[in-house]
Amino acid sequence: MRAIEISQPGGPEALRLCERPLPQAGAGEVLLRVRAFGVNRPDALQRRGLYPPPAGAPDIPGLEVCGEIVSGDLDGTDFRVGDLVCALLAGGGYAEYCVAPTGQCLPLPADLSPEQGAALPETLFTVWHNVFERGQLQAGQTLLVQGGSSGIGTAAIQMAVAAGARVVATAGSDEKCAACSHLGAALAINYRTQDFVEAVQTYTAQRGVDVVLDMVAGSYIAREQRCLAEDGRLVVIAVQGGTQADIDAGLLMRKRQTLTGSTLRNRSVAFKSAIARSLRETVWPWIEQGKVRPVMDTIFAAEQIVQAHQRMEQGQHIGKLVLRWT
Repeated sequence: MRAIEISQPGGPEALRLCERPLPQAGAGEVLLRVRAFGVNRPDALQRRGLYPPPAGAPDIPGLEVCGEIVSGDLDGTDFRVGDLVCALLAGGGYAEYCVAPTGQCLPLPADLSPEQGAALPETLFTVWHNVFERGQLQAGQTLLVQGGSSGIGTAAIQMAVAAGARVVATAGSDEKCAACSHLGAALAINYRTQDFVEAVQTYTAQRGVDVVLDMVAGSYIAREQRCLAEDGRLVVIAVQGGTQADIDAGLLMRKRQTLTGSTLRNRSVAFKSAIARSLRETVWPWIEQGKVRPVMDTIFAAEQIVQAHQRMEQGQHIGKLVLRWT
């Protein structure tokens, strides 16, 4: 099969097409013929040598695919050989074939293309676990999404609105803010021209938001604490602004704030399969009802992987970058 490997740690040019043996599905797994696969920031970290795959995962990058079930362990499922599924992986998605845990597969919604399906797993699994499970967002509450125009951000906005919550989003340009508003954000803040703490406090009449979804960390943590309402929850899922942060312990206590975070890639198959079941029960109906849709920036041919990573690192995209095999 054709695959895309990391020739050496480095920039986008370190990615190259290669040939690899077909992987073999074991117990509790399926072999997928990949139609399309998504690009995510963890892929770039792995490419630079900063995020090695978990033990037992392929060295080939790629955390989400849409593909056709070729064979595998389908006992106890409603899947059949030939079905198109969206799958979350620990690695191996940048290939014509990959192995996925059966429990981490979800049916491709009927009105979505394989390219759209490939844009779903990493974002929806991440948002569901961090916003709704760790952050405990409820209807009537307010969510602040940092980086609202990213793949994660566009999913978080739509899912929160579908759940009956209000959303405040930040983004780095007026165009990106307009995209966030179009998706349902009640307020979109251009963090390059506005103080997001002041804007949040004004919007909430000084109450603050109930949940913050943070992809920056670093110096943002202290500012986000000032955005939180009493009993507010701050959930960190990336550290683009650095791993070190100042925390106001007094504010943490006075407002009974919760600071938490997570990574998903190294969690167990059982853990991620439980998220998949929750997504199928709650979020898949939202997709079918048109309340949640993948926001697509650019669809590339797999041979254009270098250009796809270059676009991601330029930071101008809105929504997901996806590649397809031709």
